[in-house]
Amino acid sequence: MDPHTPTAALLASPDDAPLESALTDISVLLEQYGYVVALYPATIPVAHERRLHTVRSVLESNRIALLKLDLPPLAVAVLVRQLRQLSICDFGAGIVASAARLLSHYVHAGAVLHSVARLDRVPVTLKSHAKSWVPGAQFGVLAHPTPELVKLGSGAGGAGDLPSQQLTGPDFATRLVVAKGQAQTDWVTGTLAPQWQVQGVEEVPLPAASATWWGTGKLVEFAAFLPDVSILYQLVSSVRREVCTWCGIELIGDVCVFCSAPLAPAANGRHLDQGQFHHSGVPGRGTPAG
Repeated sequence: MDPHTPTAALLASPDDAPLESALTDISVLLEQYGYVVALYPATIPVAHERRLHTVRSVLESNRIALLKLDLPPLAVAVLVRQLRQLSICDFGAGIVASAARLLSHYVHAGAVLHSVARLDRVPVTLKSHAKSWVPGAQFGVLAHPTPELVKLGSGAGGAGDLPSQQLTGPDFATRLVVAKGQAQTDWVTGTLAPQWQVQGVEEVPLPAASATWWGTGKLVEFAAFLPDVSILYQLVSSVRREVCTWCGIELIGDVCVFCSAPLAPAANGRHLDQGQFHHSGVPGRGTPAG
């Protein structure tokens, strides 16, 4: 990553820090930067999510955006990275925060699991549940953008997989980030990466919340994403901007991410449907990202 990309701040859980500490930390961030954008997975503990809302309520600030994402932890981390990249561009806080919804459409997130018995985030058939009890069983799972599950071959590198047992990858150029848990497999780097024709592979530590999200610690989590800030900038710039009628911040989308106010009906009617984003301007496979 570009060394000029700002780092992210981490708000400790209620078990690790008192409320007063969280209030102080967020107050300092608001004073230094003006706005705070907090991204977190939907599986975050209730007490931790309540802490986030309590901090925003106590500080009475519409400059704190809380973005709850129904994505695997590694995919959330990818979006955090992309928003950090965009934060040094000529976008306001409202554009950067609301870009998370747009950019999530371009993230392909999944994992290799040794068992799907406790996986409740992706539809799993009874047959797949039964196969989880077979020693050495492995599954390739795609959680986003469209849930998929395939049974992998017995070979560590996936050599026994049938061509039809491929996870659907992106049709544009991406980079792959991989986080290894307790699973012993190189299927992601040896088979998936070539199938998806990624432009590079990066290994990172497994997020702490991944085992809970996937229902097992025996996993290798992965996410394919757009790494180039110029492409991210082009995507965000191509979407119509609106101004929140309540807090006055500029944004993309149909709801303000800071005050939660919906756009006025007239403006909302003119706005591009966020559920219909296409890949215009996104480089295809084999196209240089720069």
